[in-house]
Amino acid sequence: MDSNNLKTSSRPKDNFGVLLISHGSSLDYASKTFKEIVTKYIETTGHKTEVGYMKVAEPSISKAIDNLTKDGDIDRIIAMPVFLAQGIHTNIDIPLMLGLSPLETDPRCPEGNYPPDHYLNDLNPINFDGEINLINCIGADSSILNIIDKRVNSAIETSKIKTTDQKTGIILVSHGSRLNYNREFITDIFNQYIITNDYVVGQGFMELSEPSIPQAINKIIKNNEIDRLVVVPVFIAPGVHTTRDIPTILGLLEDNEKKDSHNHSHSNNHTHSHSHTHDHSHAREEIEFNGEILYTEPLGADSLIIEIIKERIENEIK
Repeated sequence: MDSNNLKTSSRPKDNFGVLLISHGSSLDYASKTFKEIVTKYIETTGHKTEVGYMKVAEPSISKAIDNLTKDGDIDRIIAMPVFLAQGIHTNIDIPLMLGLSPLETDPRCPEGNYPPDHYLNDLNPINFDGEINLINCIGADSSILNIIDKRVNSAIETSKIKTTDQKTGIILVSHGSRLNYNREFITDIFNQYIITNDYVVGQGFMELSEPSIPQAINKIIKNNEIDRLVVVPVFIAPGVHTTRDIPTILGLLEDNEKKDSHNHSHSNNHTHSHSHTHDHSHAREEIEFNGEILYTEPLGADSLIIEIIKERIENEIK
């Protein structure tokens, strides 16, 4: 996908700033992850960089641009959504928030007449008269496989049982979407991952798409002799989905933990050795597994994520 330029410019390409864009979360440790990503990126490249959030967290995208350009030495902004997959946010919401044209028609509102309370009706203006280049998100980069391996190996080190790789199942979990982008991303990662190791591997979606997480688990344990499952949330940062929703589906949260899940992280490795049932609003189904479940951290501010971001932005600078 080509960059979406607000303006063309003959100004020197060296006078640029980098805007890394996140969705935003009500959980503090999600923001901490993105602050760490920005810090590591600046340490690696020396580029003037800010993070901006679509919703909930601060600074907003417009405020981050103000912070980036306040010294008046920026002629161009390279904006990158730090999202794993394309979708409505990367192709419609973020372009509009940057003052750009959307990359496709909004399936939520094809005519563009959003309800009065819709967040796209409450955008702050972008106070920047230079060039804004919006580039692609992370996508199904092969480096993600190495991060998944790190998470899996770290989880297995905490395992309470001894078993072979052939009796260890891996479930890659993604959010799910009404559009095909998220499915295409995780399916591409899944197809790359299954040929790199001896594990039995499945993929499941938290909501909106199938197979659901229980369906994915039940499928691989039906067709294979599995003693241990490692569930990897293929998300960038911890959030409500990784700390509450997915652990609830897996049966890893007690009732008091569900209530408190906004206040602390549940994304460390968990082990249970009994049948798991759940009452999640998106997937009311029993997980028919009596073995050990290990639940990992998301991808986080891994150095390989920083390298992917660096590569994408360096390609735009050239």
